[in-house]
Amino acid sequence: MTTDTQAIQSQILDAFEFRHATKVFDPERKISDDQFHTILEAARLSPSSFGFEPWQILVVQSPEKRELFREFAWGANGAFNGTDGQLGTASHFMIFLAHTDATMKHNSEYQQRFMKEVKQLPEEVIGFINQAFQKFQEHDFHIEGERQITDWSAKQAYIAMGNVMSVAALMGIDSCPIEGFEMDKTVAVLEEHFGVDAKLYKPAVMVALGYRADEPQFPKTRRSQEQMVQYF
Repeated sequence: MTTDTQAIQSQILDAFEFRHATKVFDPERKISDDQFHTILEAARLSPSSFGFEPWQILVVQSPEKRELFREFAWGANGAFNGTDGQLGTASHFMIFLAHTDATMKHNSEYQQRFMKEVKQLPEEVIGFINQAFQKFQEHDFHIEGERQITDWSAKQAYIAMGNVMSVAALMGIDSCPIEGFEMDKTVAVLEEHFGVDAKLYKPAVMVALGYRADEPQFPKTRRSQEQMVQYF
């Protein structure tokens, strides 16, 4: 193992030790545009099943827009610790939207356009992927109906979210993934105030980014590799 490889491994593990679910950020410290561009690129370049990228990202920077979620985004509003929470203190606040069955059901018009315009695939390859994806949804994974397809899309969005948080940690930037919100009220706000079509997209997860106000109160705890991993 080379010295460079060892240094990279150490850097990666240090970043994962550094990362924690930051509940309160320093509101005076902001992520630079250049750093945030890198974070967004980590999401954009993330892998997804069949390469369909079934997510959209909203970056909510307006304090007024963030306040629209205050009442029901209990995981981000500081209700548990008596603070302004991530909504009020994070440098950047992201919402990952998952595509629904309107775009991610096999052979959808959206998929055909995506494969032609984004992937730039020839017709014969598109035809093969259509058949393979239909088999995957209907036979292999039994993904049918709006809820199941949307949940599948959210699983892909979580890959991108994980990369966002990992890349942020490598740059010394804190983060917190947030599932603590009421789905129906979030959908309603996104429709009314953000122009999000609920037939096409549903919120999957929120992510706050910035710089911690204080050091973590508790040490990081995880199961050991021996408890987590089995070799065969």
